[in-house]
Amino acid sequence: MDERIVARILVVDDSPEIIDLVRLTLEDIGCEVMVATSGERALETVQRQLPELILLDVVMPGIDGFETCRRLKQDERTQAISVIFLTGLNDVEHLAAGFAAGGADYITKPFRKEEVLLRVEMHLERARLARALVEQNAALQQEIAQRQQLSRRVSQLSEQEDQRWGLADFVGESRSVQNILEEISLLAEAHHTSVLITGESGTGKELIARAIHFGSARREGPLVPVNCSAVPRDLADALFFGHVKGAFTGADDDREGYFALAEGGTLFLDEIGDMPQELQPKLLRALEDNRYRPLGAPVERVADVRVVAATSGDMSAVALRRDLYFRLAQYVVALPPLRERRDDIPLLARHFLRILSLDMNREPCELSEEALAGLMAYDFPGNVRELKNVMERALIKARGEAIGPEHLVLGQPVAGASAESAESAVFSDLPLNLERALEWAEEEVVRRALAESDDNVSAAARLLGTNRPRVYRAMERLRRRR
Repeated sequence: MDERIVARILVVDDSPEIIDLVRLTLEDIGCEVMVATSGERALETVQRQLPELILLDVVMPGIDGFETCRRLKQDERTQAISVIFLTGLNDVEHLAAGFAAGGADYITKPFRKEEVLLRVEMHLERARLARALVEQNAALQQEIAQRQQLSRRVSQLSEQEDQRWGLADFVGESRSVQNILEEISLLAEAHHTSVLITGESGTGKELIARAIHFGSARREGPLVPVNCSAVPRDLADALFFGHVKGAFTGADDDREGYFALAEGGTLFLDEIGDMPQELQPKLLRALEDNRYRPLGAPVERVADVRVVAATSGDMSAVALRRDLYFRLAQYVVALPPLRERRDDIPLLARHFLRILSLDMNREPCELSEEALAGLMAYDFPGNVRELKNVMERALIKARGEAIGPEHLVLGQPVAGASAESAESAVFSDLPLNLERALEWAEEEVVRRALAESDDNVSAAARLLGTNRPRVYRAMERLRRRR
């Protein structure tokens, strides 16, 4: 259709004079006019090309206008097209019959040009609005379908996450592990209770936090992990509670904080003992009142958030307010180090081999008795995380073969003078500068991980349980040191 055409209109009348008059009137406003001289021809015409509006005479030879209209309304292709009757009769009974047949309006003969234009423009506008509503409804239905699909996908991912990080993945048959699993099951119903998880680094505190979250009624909500050691003091308030535009220099727009991001779910505060002192009173108030105020905001917000905190340090030595500690420690889950549950080492080792083999798209390897004996004799200062890294390195080195002692990269055995002498030799090489000594140790560990993973940075980062940028920084320092 030409861009200047307002609409395509079908005029049905057995009078050539009426057709010519209506055609000229409509063509003057840019309409494309189709004509038919009978009801039968009108029905044939609409099968070839659909109009946007039909002007239909009532009295015609053959089927009359009422019957023509009824047939148009019975056809799915034409039932939505408005029909305006052209009639010389305007009695109530005649008009009622037209509306009963499906007509939308009528124009009484003889008619004026202005009346025809007014009626036509009104019904064309109605038709446009109806089409717009249909299109909007179709778009809305499509959006609803997409959201339902997304919701199903999120639900599937949540189930997968629950399976991966739920209680089934906290492996162990020791009495201490069974007690922990029972405690987590009890916490499933107490989804408002704050939880403090204690344990050495690598014992699985984040795993327990995830199990608590995905095992509770909050599982449909987000789990937001925050490492308190990495929170900058000058940004702590804004990071936790958010800010509005203009709250401070550089606040160019509104930003949600951790509490808003965790709304309806769980906020996991790892290494809570390292939380900035300035933030602790505000965190306490948010937990006590379930309210917080973003920086620069005029009103407070309600917080529906469960807080799970964790620490690997001695709580008597960390700089945490006592009132905040007691608020966080409504329920305490204490994780034992791996050396205190050695009976779980074989189960954990085989479990890690199974899930790591799946991640690497490999067949699971066998664990030899000699390798298992080596694992049982080791103290695992890095706990479960270290065991996982050991098994990942072994899986890479074994290349599909059974894992033997030669594939294990372990420290010295638990007991014996050799362990003490080796430890002394290592520390005697450290520079007498705390910051540089830490960097040196990190560089050496990165160097070992790169050697184990054939200089694959991503694999080395996985072995170390860190990210690639940190490995790259250590590599650059190593390069300069050489």
